[in-house]
Amino acid sequence: MNERIKDFGGLKSLSKTLKAQAEERERRESERVQREAREQVEADLFRRTVGEVAPVPGARRIVPQPARPEPIARQFIADEEAALRESLSDEFSVETLLDTDEALSFAREGIGQDTLRKLRRGHWVTQGQLDLHGLRTEEAREAVADYLRSACKKGLRCVRIIHGKGLGSINKEPVLKRKVRNWLVQKDEVIAFCQASAVDGGSGAVMVLLKAQTREG
Repeated sequence: MNERIKDFGGLKSLSKTLKAQAEERERRESERVQREAREQVEADLFRRTVGEVAPVPGARRIVPQPARPEPIARQFIADEEAALRESLSDEFSVETLLDTDEALSFAREGIGQDTLRKLRRGHWVTQGQLDLHGLRTEEAREAVADYLRSACKKGLRCVRIIHGKGLGSINKEPVLKRKVRNWLVQKDEVIAFCQASAVDGGSGAVMVLLKAQTREG
């Protein structure tokens, strides 16, 4: 009798469990049906609002293109490199590379001493000059570079650069004298230079001999 009672209790518990599971399935199914009904109502409302939709005649699909890299300004870079090559430095010192004398004379390697002697004696006619009086160091450096570039384009061979004797500078020292010498040595087109003669400015100027320019064609 007791075993029957236990079996009956177990069946009753199982029945409750099955009933609860069935109710849960019905609830989920009801929610699904309601959700689909709402979605259908919303879809019908959208179609009625928008109306008929047709493709635009001749319209083509636009495929987005990846952003192109910025163009490289090759000419600008070339110009900057050329300017750097032509620039003059105050950090350069002629004493580290070449021998000069107290008269501020210099001949590039391969240029004979006879060329320097001719330059001292005025063998070449002075075809132009640059006066640096009143210029600051930065201004004088740019002026020398510009003048030499212009002189070479014109085919000049011998020019004079007046750097002054330093009478108006602090301690009466010729500040530009040494700087001009260092700048000239850095320019390949300068093959020799020497201190000017007394009539051409003496210790306040330098005579510069430039490379002969070859003519094309």
